[in-house]
Amino acid sequence: MTKPDDSTLHAADLKAVEARARLSLDKAAAWGRFPTPVDDILSAAKLRVAPKGMFDVASYLAYAKKKASGAIVALKAAISKVLGIYDANEEIIHIDDSVGLPRQAFLKLHETGHHEMPTHRKIFQLFQDCEKTLEPTVADQFEREANNFARFALFQGTAFKEQAADMKMGIKAPMELGKKFGASTYASAREFVRSHHRSCLMYALEPMEIIAGGGARAAVRRIEVSATFELEFGRPNDTLIDTDHALSPLLPIFKKMTAPTLLHFRDKNGTGLECLGEAFKTKYNVFLLIYPVKSLTSTSIFVPASFAISSN
Repeated sequence: MTKPDDSTLHAADLKAVEARARLSLDKAAAWGRFPTPVDDILSAAKLRVAPKGMFDVASYLAYAKKKASGAIVALKAAISKVLGIYDANEEIIHIDDSVGLPRQAFLKLHETGHHEMPTHRKIFQLFQDCEKTLEPTVADQFEREANNFARFALFQGTAFKEQAADMKMGIKAPMELGKKFGASTYASAREFVRSHHRSCLMYALEPMEIIAGGGARAAVRRIEVSATFELEFGRPNDTLIDTDHALSPLLPIFKKMTAPTLLHFRDKNGTGLECLGEAFKTKYNVFLLIYPVKSLTSTSIFVPASFAISSN
């Protein structure tokens, strides 16, 4: 089942979150250092990471109950988020160290986002000392804000975007940049597409299931499009890629990658355009990257925000 949107914010909210993330990068002197020095960002925020093994939910509940003198602790309302927990009172975060290091980096920054956003810290301190939980809409807003804090900090503002613009379009680009920034392939593939100035589309699929008799299928976990792609083609809403789907030739069955493959997409005007599609398979996901052939030869000029274009 396709995952719900986990990052969209109103412009004013996004600006506030990014301002906090920028300040965190400043305090840690993290700009231009690769991979992004996540531990220095945590240190500058005066946050600690709990010892390994403390993340086990049963162990944490026992620890929290003892710390609160027998009170039931709400654990940030969304404790069902079992990969990371932010303890506002103790200024400590608990991270599931069973996931890969790149995933841990994003989780650490996500929980740091809760800590660095004043509203989050105040609310979490309040709710950790009672039996109440946050309203679902508030919890969802906080999670989106923390995700955007982590995204901005991990990819150092527009640094990832700027470096991606100079690279050859293809599935290897986000993989290489992910290693440089210390990010997971999943986070890097998403960031590559949604921030790219060229027209491109990315499907993040769940692990493939081999179908008896031949073929395969995979549920769609998430779809990302660049602004240019959405303007020209719209946003797909597929939930499953199987043998009957037009993108099935991209599925890397019994192999790690699928080489650039010619596809045809119709734009919003019904005009058929040649595109190339590539794929890469990890233990956790399959990534399909699709981009129009014409975008490979187009050029763009970036104008600094402080400049204005005038006809005079």
